[in-house]
Order: sequence, then structure tokens, then C-alpha cells
Amino acid sequence: MSERVRRRVIVRGHVQGVWFRESTRQEAEKVGVTGWVRNLPDDTVEAALEGDPEAVEQVLAFVRVGPAAADVTSIDIRHETVVHEVAFEVRPTPAAD
Repeated sequence: MSERVRRRVIVRGHVQGVWFRESTRQEAEKVGVTGWVRNLPDDTVEAALEGDPEAVEQVLAFVRVGPAAADVTSIDIRHETVVHEVAFEVRPTPAAD
């Protein structure tokens, strides 16, 4: 098994109200990626993806496009320290500052 990696991603565009979070959860679970996804108050989507490097890249490829109704205009990806998430969840939107 390859060493695990973790990526944090912010997705911009028309990404809320288009089933983006649930589609991301399904894609992550299909390839064994753990972490979470949530809407942010600024109309972006944020996700933390953790797992085998190839599987994480597969989910990143999905979020670059999103589900059919989405229109992704850009993504930002940061490398993070692995925290050994055990599942993938859809999290609630945090309160706006």
C-alpha cells in the first residue's frame, strides 16, 4: 500500500445547489478516499481528501469538473499533514464570520 496523502481543496464557480457535496462523497467512497466536504458561506466548496495518492488524484479530477449541473471555474489545492480520517462525510456549512 502506498503512503497516504492529504489535500485540502477550495472549489469555485457554480458549485452549490448542484449536488456537489454528495457527488464528491460518492466519488471519494468509491475509490477509498476519506475526509470531508462542505459548502462555505462565500459560495465555494471546501474538501479535505486523504488516502492513496492515486485515489486522491481521482477525486481531485472529479472536483475539477464536478457533477453535471456544476460549473467549476477554479480550484486551489494545498498539501496537508495526514490525520488518518476513517470515513468521508458531508459537513455542515460553518457560520459566516
